[in-house]
This record gives sequence, structure tokens and C-alpha cells, in this order.
Amino acid sequence: MERLSADEAWREDCAPRRVLELFATKWTSMVLHTLHARHAGCARTGVLQRSLPGISKKMLTQTLRDMEASGLLTRQVAGTVPPAVEYRLTPLGARFVEPVEMLYAWGRANADALDDLKPRPTSRR
Repeated sequence: MERLSADEAWREDCAPRRVLELFATKWTSMVLHTLHARHAGCARTGVLQRSLPGISKKMLTQTLRDMEASGLLTRQVAGTVPPAVEYRLTPLGARFVEPVEMLYAWGRANADALDDLKPRPTSRR
């Protein structure tokens, strides 16, 4: 493994920052978790909408587009009327599920501590 200088390790396009960009919205991790844990890695748009209480259709669409552009999902359109659209985890998305699931497990294990956190002004809890 090549050792990076301090400047290279913290530049704007470094790997840790790119990973955190994938978490720019809460919905990215929730879509990954839902696809993996509830739908074996693939689901249609409507199924995802019903599986994610609180997400608007517009936000789901935007999140799915962003995830597809990032290479985490593929989008398959069936030639039916109306068209059936299915989203599937890519190999990269499937690998990214592992740290997401670790965070979700940590959250479940520390629910009491999370419940004690003071809500932020922008929080919807």
C-alpha cells in the first residue's frame, strides 16, 4: 500500500471525502439499506417508495438518479405499458452496503444514547 503525504491524504478529492459525499443525504444510506435488507438488492420504484416512509416521490427519484450516477445502482426499464423501472445494486453498491449496515447496527445498539441526544434545530425528530 502506497503511503500518501499529509497534503495528498486530505485533498478535496481524497477517498474519505468522496465516501462522505455518498452520504450527502440521509436517503442514500436508507435506500442502500432497504434494497439490501428488504429486497435482496433490487426493487421497483413503487416498492421502494412504500418501503421508505417519509420520502417524497421527488426525493426518491433524485436520490435514485444520484446513486445511479455514482455507480451504486443500475436502472432497468422494462418495455411494458406503463414502463416498469427496477433498481439493482451494482457490485460497488453491494460493497458499500457493508459499512452502511455497520452504521445501522451501531445505531440499533446505541439507540438509548441516540434518544438522549438533544435535537438539532433542523432535525425532524
